[in-house]
Amino acid sequence: MNKTLWIVQALLAALFLFAGGTKFAMPAAELAKVSPFPLWFILFIGVCEVLGAIGLIVPAITRIRPSLTPLAAAGLTIIMIGAVVSTVAIAPVASAIFPFVAGVLAAFVAYGRNRLVPLSR
Repeated sequence: MNKTLWIVQALLAALFLFAGGTKFAMPAAELAKVSPFPLWFILFIGVCEVLGAIGLIVPAITRIRPSLTPLAAAGLTIIMIGAVVSTVAIAPVASAIFPFVAGVLAAFVAYGRNRLVPLSR
């Protein structure tokens, strides 16, 4: 289970680092075209995604405050709940599958690192 959690953590960290970084790399005009939300909100979500990606890996590897890893995963789960709801509201339901799966995986990491295989100092 520990190896499975590490693999899921690494994949989620890469996904959220890419997603958050993309929000900063794209010009503001392009972001406005692909999302109905204001620019400040998109950038805020980008910051949360990058920090969540860091929180999935760094505390777990360094064993410094490893209790932050399940909290980061829980925060990313909340972001993905919002992504699913907003995607269903503005797009076909089928396009919400990817954020739903990412949210379920983040919830799995949050539960797994909190209850199944907690990280010790």
